[in-house]
Amino acid sequence: MNSPVHQTLVVQLQAGETDRCPVFAHLAYDAADPFALTVVFSHDGHVLARWTLDREMVAEGLLRPVGIGDVRMRPVSNGTLDELRLEFLGDPRTDGDRHHAVVYAWAPAVSAFLRDTYAVVPQGQEEVRVDDFLAEVIAGG
Repeated sequence: MNSPVHQTLVVQLQAGETDRCPVFAHLAYDAADPFALTVVFSHDGHVLARWTLDREMVAEGLLRPVGIGDVRMRPVSNGTLDELRLEFLGDPRTDGDRHHAVVYAWAPAVSAFLRDTYAVVPQGQEEVRVDDFLAEVIAGG
C-alpha cells in the first residue's frame, strides 16, 4: 500500500485588493484518488479554505497559464523568484460578485511536492478502479 504524500508550505495570500499575507498551505496526495491533490489553507489555526485540484493541472500551471473556471494557475517570475499563481473564485457575495483570492506559492516547492507524488503514482499511470467506485456508491445508498 502506498502511503499518502504531505507537505506544508508557507504561501502568500492576496484577497481582493489587499497586500499579500503569509498563510499555510497543507498539500496532500493519496494514491486512492490518483488524479487529485488536496490543499487546505490555514492561518492562526483556522482553516480558510479547502480545495481539490487536478494534479496534471498543477503541473501544467508551473509551465503555462491553465484553467478557465473556478481555479486558474500560471507561472510568475520576477527575475529572482519563480512562483505559481493560483487564482480561486468562491461562493457568491451579497453584492452579487464572487469571493476571490490569489495565492502565490514558491514554484520549486510545488515541483518538489509533485515529484514526491509521482514516486507514488507515476504521471500517466493513474487509474481509477471503477468496480471499487461503483461498490462504494451502491453501499452508500
